[in-house]
Amino acid sequence: MKDERLEKIASEHPFPLVFATISGAHLYGFPSPDSDFDLRGVHVLPLRDVVGLEVGRETVQVEEIRESLDLDLVTHDAKKFFGLMLKKNGYVLEQLFSPLIVQTSPEHEELKEIGKRCVTKHHAHHYFGFAKTEWKLFEKETPPRVKPLLYIFRILLTGINLMQTGEVEANLTVLNKKLRLSYLPELIQRKIVGTEKGILPDTNIGFYREEYERLVLELEKEYKRSNLPETSNAKADLNDLLIRLRLKQQ
Repeated sequence: MKDERLEKIASEHPFPLVFATISGAHLYGFPSPDSDFDLRGVHVLPLRDVVGLEVGRETVQVEEIRESLDLDLVTHDAKKFFGLMLKKNGYVLEQLFSPLIVQTSPEHEELKEIGKRCVTKHHAHHYFGFAKTEWKLFEKETPPRVKPLLYIFRILLTGINLMQTGEVEANLTVLNKKLRLSYLPELIQRKIVGTEKGILPDTNIGFYREEYERLVLELEKEYKRSNLPETSNAKADLNDLLIRLRLKQQ
C-alpha cells in the first residue's frame, strides 16, 4: 500500500521488520473515511534480547495519531509470530498474505511460501469461533451497526473460501464474487461512505441471523469435505528461517 506516511512509520520501528502490512477494514474492503489504519507485521529482536533471562519486546503496540493518521500498530517478534502460524490462527495468516504491503523483504517472500504449508482444514475452527464471538457482540448492540455485521460476514466468507481453495482472502467484495450475496454490496457501500459507527439502515435482525446461521452451516460443510491437510509440515522451515533472521542481527 503506497503511502509515504505509513512507510515512514514503518521505517521508524525500533526493530528491523520482516514485513509490515495493512489489516482491518482497509484489508477487508470497507474502510470508512474515519477508519484507523491497522498496521501489522513481524519484527526481529536482536540476539541479546532473546538469549538472556529477560526477553525483549515480543510485541510492540502503538495506538496514536501519527503523521495525521489514526494508527493502530501491532508487531510480533518472529518467534512469537511463527508460533502463531503453526496454530489454527487465521488472523496472522491474513496479515502475512495481505496485499496491502507497507514494507517487505526477501524473508517476507520466503515466509509467505512457508505460510502456504501452514494452512490446515482445522483453521475452520478459528473462523467458527471468531464469527460466534462477533455475532454475540453484534446482538448486544442497540442500535445495531453496519461494521460488526460486515465483520461477521467477512469472517465466514474467508473461512469458507479457505476451506475450498486453501487461499487466504480477506476482501469481502472479492469473496462475494463467488457467493453473490445480494445484500452485501449495499452494506459495504454504506460503510465506505459512512462512519465507523454507522447504524444499520433497517432493523431486520431476523434476516441477518438466518444468513449468519446459514453461512455457519456452509462453513461446516466445507470443513468436512475440505482436502486441506490435517496438520502443518512447516515447523522445520520456520525454525530455519528464525535462526537465519537472528544471526542476521549480530
